[in-house]
Amino acid sequence: MIGYTTFGTNDLARAAKFYDALLAELGGKRSMATDSLVLWATAPGTPMVGVIKPNDGKAATVGNGVMVALAASSKAQVDAVYAKALALGGKDEGKPGPRGGGFYAGYFRDLDGNKLNAFFMG
Repeated sequence: MIGYTTFGTNDLARAAKFYDALLAELGGKRSMATDSLVLWATAPGTPMVGVIKPNDGKAATVGNGVMVALAASSKAQVDAVYAKALALGGKDEGKPGPRGGGFYAGYFRDLDGNKLNAFFMG
């Protein structure tokens, strides 16, 4: 269903460094890079997450109500991704914990203010 999603950034090098380290926690590696875009995936043909400089040349801004959820393989991996995000300079948006119905998640913002979570169902 989802092939890829991108976050806008005003500093591609800084954002790429953040996501190189963060997505490595989930087994993600760079799958594509240009002068304005970097994408990560866990394997060829799987959904990707990316950062991009806006094509219109205007400043990237954060979407209100927009969030990308990163699937983790365990609660421990949720905890590790959340901790890595904060160690890399990300901001807390909700510590990891149960959210009901077997849903476990931790919420954070990247260096550009984009909202993400790492989650595990089970």
